[in-house]
Amino acid sequence: MYLSFDDGPHPEITPFVLDQLKAFNAKATFFCIGDNVQKYPEVYRRILEEGHAVGNHTFNHLNGWKTDDEVYLNNISKAKQWIDSSMFRPPYGRITRFQLSCLSRERFQLKTIMWSLLSADFDPSVSPQTCLENVILTAGKGDIIVFHDSEKARERMMFALPEVLKHFTAKGYRFERIST
Repeated sequence: MYLSFDDGPHPEITPFVLDQLKAFNAKATFFCIGDNVQKYPEVYRRILEEGHAVGNHTFNHLNGWKTDDEVYLNNISKAKQWIDSSMFRPPYGRITRFQLSCLSRERFQLKTIMWSLLSADFDPSVSPQTCLENVILTAGKGDIIVFHDSEKARERMMFALPEVLKHFTAKGYRFERIST
């Protein structure tokens, strides 16, 4: 299985995630916002030092459907200055066909990585228990699961992540980082 975390790094939440991953000998992929990497470089370094993968998630968490193409692509370029990765995940999963086609070209050379399962930890109307069940009841071999290492997801993710790790590790699953 592949755990992924969007929107970090965060100075408190990302270290919690890293501690949980270490406790279960699990690896993950962190799709980082460039502005957060700039603000919290020590947390970003820790992600890399502990053997996790990183990906570009734009510099300012822009929605590709609501952003002019040039502005969006320049924002990704700005994030590339802080995030050394060949992987990209569009915030909100929103990207136009034109933007997507540009990312594989020479200027970017990025592979877009989506997901197969959303934990819904970002949704304040979802309880922590439901967030956990969203993963436990539906995840399986090869799934790419999305959590968020962000303030809006804190309560739900901090409840669900340790239980997900415990549940699937006990069933013999391994958590790997995404590679291209």
